[in-house]
Amino acid sequence: MHAHDLVRHHTVYACVMGSRAFGLATDTSDTDRRGVYVAPTPLFWGFAKPPTHVDGPAEEQFSWELERFCELALRANPNVLECLHSPLVEHLDATGRELLALRDAFLSRQVHETFSRYAAAQFSKLRSSPPRWKPAMHLLRLLTSSRDLLRTGELHLDVGDQREPLLAVKRGEVPWPEVEARIARLTDEADTAALRTPLPAEPDRARVEDFLIRVRRASAAVDLQAATRVRTTRS
Repeated sequence: MHAHDLVRHHTVYACVMGSRAFGLATDTSDTDRRGVYVAPTPLFWGFAKPPTHVDGPAEEQFSWELERFCELALRANPNVLECLHSPLVEHLDATGRELLALRDAFLSRQVHETFSRYAAAQFSKLRSSPPRWKPAMHLLRLLTSSRDLLRTGELHLDVGDQREPLLAVKRGEVPWPEVEARIARLTDEADTAALRTPLPAEPDRARVEDFLIRVRRASAAVDLQAATRVRTTRS
């Protein structure tokens, strides 16, 4: 099966990410699409395994196979966790609804480490080059989201009333020292929030694994039923 066919025919969840999901879109913003597909279980039985992710088939589209997506979410990968919380859902079937119902199972105190590490890497890149205002805006957004997640236990993507202050950063209207000061303040606030966060110490791996096994079994059963119908028809 071609990789793009997995996305076309087996996607269980698809959403819009990037500036449009964050409430930061302008007239020139791209539409970044992300999704999750379930490779049919029989594809795992041979030596050649199905891909863990697929670029396309549309421009600015990227999808993960369900197992890989769950692995990354359990590790508190910022991009994957945010994908689960997009307010702009474009496709959702029964399996996708179960996946979204598991959003809380993926969240844990690990988000402090992963979000902070990602933010630190981005900040290092920003400091090693001339001011890059768009990445600076997105870094401030990420740090705000991380701080609020640690404070409340809930992940929200839309920046709300911070839209205009953040867009001012993107336009280069905020002096760079002030941007750096905001980054430092948000980092400190996230560190403080982590000390008393309501998030559990670890994600609920068992709950997620139970879901994955059920999805794999259901896929195998569908394939078996199809094969039985073919044999019955031929006989």
